[in-house]
Amino acid sequence: MKSFHPAKRLLMGPGPSDVHPRILEAMARPTLGHLDPDFQGLMEEIKTGLKQAFQTKHKMTYPVSAPGSAGMETCFVNLVEEGDKVVIVKHGVFGERMRQNVLRAGGEPVMVEFDWGTAPDLNLVEQVLNQNTDAKILAFVHAETSTGVRADAAALCKLAKDHDCLTIVDAVTSLAGIPVLVDDWGVDAIYSGSQKCLSCTPGLSPVSFSEAALEKIRNRKSMVRSWFLDLTLVMDYWEGEGGRSYHHTAPVNALYGLHESLVMLFEEGLNATFERHRMAHDMLVAGLSDLGLEMFVAAEDRLPQLNAVAIPEGVDEAAVRSRMLNDHGIEIGAGLGPLAGKIWRIGLMGNSARPEAVERCLNGLEASLKAGHNS
Repeated sequence: MKSFHPAKRLLMGPGPSDVHPRILEAMARPTLGHLDPDFQGLMEEIKTGLKQAFQTKHKMTYPVSAPGSAGMETCFVNLVEEGDKVVIVKHGVFGERMRQNVLRAGGEPVMVEFDWGTAPDLNLVEQVLNQNTDAKILAFVHAETSTGVRADAAALCKLAKDHDCLTIVDAVTSLAGIPVLVDDWGVDAIYSGSQKCLSCTPGLSPVSFSEAALEKIRNRKSMVRSWFLDLTLVMDYWEGEGGRSYHHTAPVNALYGLHESLVMLFEEGLNATFERHRMAHDMLVAGLSDLGLEMFVAAEDRLPQLNAVAIPEGVDEAAVRSRMLNDHGIEIGAGLGPLAGKIWRIGLMGNSARPEAVERCLNGLEASLKAGHNS
């Protein structure tokens, strides 16, 4: 075996996003022991930073030592018990993953399904909640990575509260790209990922739990169906300042990177970060229009950080993506499920949400489309 030296890519797919050099430098710093007092001080700063990013005062806010999918499972496996009915809003791939988590936790999923590329209809969600008065949880994806659609999180959380349900929210693609207002919305459990708009490397999943969610966990009648993700055990590691108990060996250097990404987030400012993502989106949409390309999602429902682009009739979408990668060093994403072959997914997340990145992507896309016409 020889050392691996990856090609330099511009990552403009659905994730991961480009990692800022400051974050890579932070991750190369000397490793500390995971119970070292200096590292525990860093843990406290990460928790404080994540609370600010999530706009919450929830005490139980920390990064799960695994990717966003583990953050999802952390929320479901802790909050869902045998027989619990969970209403799931599905408008893309990740609503289905929620269903799988509920089933594996022993719960009963009740699906409210919408066409991919459209936002959830609140009236239909309310109708299903009215029909399932014994539901314990409402779960939904705030920013659906497979479609580029934003759900109305504030309204969905209000519906949940009106029906005495806890909420589980997928914010993997939304955190640090668009406002995520955990306390204002009344979110009970939320999870995200380090590799999207935080512009860090993959492998960590920020989560946050309300006191109502923690109370449900404390009063469980059965053990959590995962030892590693059991919050009653993890709490003693992340919340035991001055006397943490050993739970697992934290990914120390990865947490250095997350810490640096939060430092950078607050140097720029949350509102400025949101505006940068929006401006990159506007620039991309205008450039795509000049190329004769249309957006797949209605303007009022679009995410600025994940853009679904309709593929024109007769275009070999896989060939275009291949040319983008091999000829121009740019990665864009394909469609999933029923949208396979119908859309490209262009990510403008974190360090990839820059004017120069958008310009390079548009130039590469124009050249790749022309090469297809000439072949």
